[in-house]
Amino acid sequence: MSRHGLPVTIVRACLRDGQGGSPTAVLDEAPLSDDERRRVPAAMGTSHAVFVSVRDSRPGGPVVSLRFFTAEGELPGCGHGTVAALAFLAERAGGPEYRATIHTAGRVFTGSSVRENTHFKAAFDPGPVDLRRPTAIECDLVLPALGVTPGTLAPGTRVASVGRSRLLVPLTTRSALTALSPDFERLRDACDRLGFLGCYVYSVPTPSGRAAARMFAPSIGVEEDIANANSTACLAAHLAGQGISDIAVDMGDSLGSPATITATTQYDASGLQVRLGGAADVTRSTHIP
Repeated sequence: MSRHGLPVTIVRACLRDGQGGSPTAVLDEAPLSDDERRRVPAAMGTSHAVFVSVRDSRPGGPVVSLRFFTAEGELPGCGHGTVAALAFLAERAGGPEYRATIHTAGRVFTGSSVRENTHFKAAFDPGPVDLRRPTAIECDLVLPALGVTPGTLAPGTRVASVGRSRLLVPLTTRSALTALSPDFERLRDACDRLGFLGCYVYSVPTPSGRAAARMFAPSIGVEEDIANANSTACLAAHLAGQGISDIAVDMGDSLGSPATITATTQYDASGLQVRLGGAADVTRSTHIP
């Protein structure tokens, strides 16, 4: 650590047409306690912080470890944080393309980042998605806290997981999604009781696979997330069963920071494979005491 403090890079992850995105603090691994790591997002004005450690290099690229933190504590994974880390590493490495093997809590997967003019386009494998129908108790606790009414709820609510469970809630229109005003205290109580990371509420996709979504996660200290890529992976897996293999999901508009996440799905011998994508811009570097 320098006498000025710990270096921090701010990366806007999951841009839409080069604008907006989710500001994410990216740092090289340092000897910090978990409590100190939790303080970084608030200090930097971001929802998440990502700690990066490049362990060694192999013929297929470096091996990278990532740890993700919000103000509430560590997360086993973070999709837009992974996009941010890949952009951060690609800029530092130079060259037109960057590939790495990524280690997170309990998972190893591949990721890549390609330079496109002023930003980077990152992609990675979020891992297998588990899907199930919610119980009546789960719906009765969560949907009223979200402010979802029977008239705006579409068929297909699911509990989905890529490490931690969350509720996917489809609404009939984008306007119904925009109008949502959750009771965050009640929603946090419901999610804590059910063990949910949060609730990903989305509009029914168009035939071309375009949708909008809002992610509410007060249980991890993020009332609303600008971009949530792992939940978009869950949605992509769900929609694959309906014959939709490519989606683009718009988020962040209600927070004044438009973001878009893409996902593609295909089946192979091992089952359904999901590939997430997002554009990112490395905006600035600073120091935190």
